[in-house]
Amino acid sequence: MTEIITGLYMSPLELLALLGAVALVVARWLPPTARPRVTNAAGVVSLVSAIVLSVAGIRWQMLPVLAGAALALPFAFSPRSRRRSSRPAWRARWWLALPGSAACVGLIATGPVAAWSFPVPVFPEPSGRFAVGTRVMQWTDPHRPETFTADPHDRRTVVVQLWYPARKSPTGAQRAQYLGRTEHEARIVSDALASEVGLPGFLVDGVPRAHTHAVFNAAVDGRSGRFPVVLFSPGSGGVRTQNTAWAEELASHGYVVAALDHPYDSAAVVLTDGRTIHTKTASTGDRDKDDKLAADWTDVRAADLSFVLTQLDRLGRGAIAGPLTGRLDTSRVAVTGHSMGGAAALQAARQDGRFDAVIDLDGYPHGPLSPALRQPTLALTQAITPGTDPHYIPRLTKVLKLSAATSYRLTIPGAAHLTFMDGPLYLPPVPSIVGSLGRTESPRVVAATTLAFLDTTLRRTPGDLADVLSAYGDLSVRRPAESR
Repeated sequence: MTEIITGLYMSPLELLALLGAVALVVARWLPPTARPRVTNAAGVVSLVSAIVLSVAGIRWQMLPVLAGAALALPFAFSPRSRRRSSRPAWRARWWLALPGSAACVGLIATGPVAAWSFPVPVFPEPSGRFAVGTRVMQWTDPHRPETFTADPHDRRTVVVQLWYPARKSPTGAQRAQYLGRTEHEARIVSDALASEVGLPGFLVDGVPRAHTHAVFNAAVDGRSGRFPVVLFSPGSGGVRTQNTAWAEELASHGYVVAALDHPYDSAAVVLTDGRTIHTKTASTGDRDKDDKLAADWTDVRAADLSFVLTQLDRLGRGAIAGPLTGRLDTSRVAVTGHSMGGAAALQAARQDGRFDAVIDLDGYPHGPLSPALRQPTLALTQAITPGTDPHYIPRLTKVLKLSAATSYRLTIPGAAHLTFMDGPLYLPPVPSIVGSLGRTESPRVVAATTLAFLDTTLRRTPGDLADVLSAYGDLSVRRPAESR
């Protein structure tokens, strides 16, 4: 009863409360013979729904609905107390009841509008043939000091979440919590993300209630050999789960996705010992200083990505115990990222030849441009003009022009910066924030384009990649011969 209905943005229980509240308002205007039955039934439904919602955990979007029902109660029941009036009850004091009923309708209507604006995210069903499992790992690099703390003995620790092809779980298996291993962790992360963008946490209180399609610690599918690996770095202040819809889609098509939390950069990272590390990165407002800071943070992230690839290689070979032993093909690896994570992916690929392909999801390339990229690269961007950002496209074009491998830049019409993550699933559908592709189309486009690129570069799937990508937007292709 608490599962959100796709397209309605409310659970069956919430819809019941909404219908009960509407019925209480309507009851006041029904003929006298029908009014008592409707009033009694609506009153019972509203009361029971309010009690059950309070126990299950009420969303703020439902408060106007319950308030409207409470205000409608006197208007619904008062005509019954005047049955012996010389005038018909439905006409009694209509000039008082009409504004009151209108106010109640306004309050009640606020609920579904708010639920539509800030919904509990409903994740698209993965389209691949595999079920999806997920697990969280935590690794410490003994050779790398933690530069964000003053403790000389502190070593860099990263938290990594894996999504992988899994055996089909039993019916009724608990699906993984979004944003964390537990709802408590999810709420910590959700509140930190809201704080990052200056929103009160209650506005997005539906996000930590969401469950994804993956099952925690599900058994790995054992029928299909070894799986290519895709590493992912989130945006500045972002978290490992911010592209869950994308990660699940890739895993359902036979990839292992490893997404990183970058401590002191990600909004909140909950470690296995229970400690929470909040972000320490912040812009200064001075472009030159911020460019230098961003380049430094990008270097840290790039080193994190290389370290995690080393750990995944050890995991695949059995040097680290785990269910994915023998199932990871670290000879076929892509590195990806969103925003600053895209910059980190580009930097990691320059420095580490073990990465075979690069995907930059609307990320400005921070840091040096050398050495040149040697891996095929896909850059997905929103439509950016010199008026909105005079530096981004020239900088990205220069990076791709210097590449020693074929690169693709795809500008997706209707996309915004947050189109390339899970944001469209739970933020208000305002084009300037999440784009105009919609809650269904946004994750589909990002997954389809990146899957086509990965299948071509890592699996050598035959076909015209440029033809596939160009169906989604404005494509420019640069081949090595054109760069010289």
